[in-house]
Amino acid sequence: MSKCGRLGAKLTSPCTSANVTFRSVSNVDSFSPPALNRILSQICELTCVRTYPCLLRYVVHRCIFSMLVVLYPTFVLFYLRSLSAFQEDSWFKSLFVRKVDPRKDAHSHLLAKKEDNNLYKIQFHNVKPECLDAYNELCADVLPSIHADPEYPCELVGTWNTWYGEQDQAVHLWRYRGGYPALTDVMNKLRQNEKFTDYRKERGKMLLSRRNQLLLEFSFWNEPVPRPGPNIYELRSYQLRPGTMIEWGNYWARAIEFRQQNHEAVGGFFSQIGSLYTVHHLWAYKDLQSREDTRNSAWQHDGWDEVVYYTVPLIQNMESRIMIPMKNSPLK
Repeated sequence: MSKCGRLGAKLTSPCTSANVTFRSVSNVDSFSPPALNRILSQICELTCVRTYPCLLRYVVHRCIFSMLVVLYPTFVLFYLRSLSAFQEDSWFKSLFVRKVDPRKDAHSHLLAKKEDNNLYKIQFHNVKPECLDAYNELCADVLPSIHADPEYPCELVGTWNTWYGEQDQAVHLWRYRGGYPALTDVMNKLRQNEKFTDYRKERGKMLLSRRNQLLLEFSFWNEPVPRPGPNIYELRSYQLRPGTMIEWGNYWARAIEFRQQNHEAVGGFFSQIGSLYTVHHLWAYKDLQSREDTRNSAWQHDGWDEVVYYTVPLIQNMESRIMIPMKNSPLK
């Protein structure tokens, strides 16, 4: 007789006088997921699990299944295969399948500001080291003129060089009031702008690579506004695990109050086009020591440790840039 055939037994509960008899079977095909669930429920009755909290029931289930894996591997293999065709919820599926709360709307609608229709574009330009000064002068000559021209529904929020992080890099942040139509309008007009066309040609000779992203602003962050200097800026970029953006937003909506003490919070954004599930937090500090002191002071607030504890598992990777504003940056 196979091991599976020896499964029939008569057991007496140590907690009750009830006897429970499991029927013997001659081959593994006689079992189905509901049948195994009934057997496990009977075992749980014998161990008085039903009188204990759900956590103990979970532990006993895991122990029982681990025992079955060792003693009856063929039976367990059949059971696992049966689960793919079995549609009812079971305790086994609940152990390994995380229940996701269904969302009623896209996270771009749930997390972004509804009172305005701003779209942001962030640009990362990696410059040839020998061309960095010339690149900065070229940007200072052209970008502010676009920012100041009322014909273009866009604003230069800030423009920086990376100080610590990726070297010989420029970062530009633009805001388009009016969303995607405003972006399209600006792009169409710039194609007809000879000065900008010349700028792009010269810029192309100086760059090693470039990339950009289109972003929306978190509703619980302040809108970036010009500020006097001198300041250094930190751009902290987080690549989140897909499907965790809502959870991230919920935690940071409460956490942002811990990071307002020194007015260091500049803006918070999440990507819509480009690298997806990316979050950018922009901070301003007087210097690196001020940054250190400000970040350490957050740990003195009740609740900050909880935010860190629950948001770290949502992150796939992260990057920090310390940036210096260019001379024409509105964020100085």
